[in-house]
Amino acid sequence: MKEKWNERYSQADFAYGENPNEFLRSTLTDMPIGKILFPAEGEGRNAVYAATLGWDVFAFDMSEEGKKKALLLAAKHQVSIDYQVAEFDQVAYKQDQFDAIALIYAHFSAATKSHYHRILQSYLKQGGLVVFEAFSKSHLPLRRNNPSVGGPEDLDMLFSIEELKSDFDNFEIIQLSENVIELNEGLCHVGTGSVIRFVGRKK
Repeated sequence: MKEKWNERYSQADFAYGENPNEFLRSTLTDMPIGKILFPAEGEGRNAVYAATLGWDVFAFDMSEEGKKKALLLAAKHQVSIDYQVAEFDQVAYKQDQFDAIALIYAHFSAATKSHYHRILQSYLKQGGLVVFEAFSKSHLPLRRNNPSVGGPEDLDMLFSIEELKSDFDNFEIIQLSENVIELNEGLCHVGTGSVIRFVGRKK
């Protein structure tokens, strides 16, 4: 997987564009500014956007090439972000460190994704928010019809509303929905996709 992402992010163009994810952008607008974590952040478009709003931004990804692009983008916007190159089980943030965590197309294997979500919750303060957008299990036929929309080909790496309710069962649900949307994010998210959108507050 590391080699796959390094290859994708080593290209001159930003794989998912330089602009933030639209759902994240619209959600951050209404949130009080604090410390935010971006797991599996890739080339940094979302982390850099949060930094331009004044957030204290932390991010990590397994890809060295992703970090290089993220730091270039941060320099372009004259902001700084704390970006680690690490596998998920290698990061060691503090308990209750963050006011928000943004999971934007952070797809993991079926064996690990719920475990990772639980770990992330420990990093979040009581009252902190999770902002989540990722492909739903209904996305697979859309991907097969149009590979340019991107997303995993493994059904078990995709999400359902029931999974999110289970993984974040100690959260107040502010928004949880499955939506068919038009994506236009760089080279790798182009077309009609089915996504789960979730905003939750830690109780």
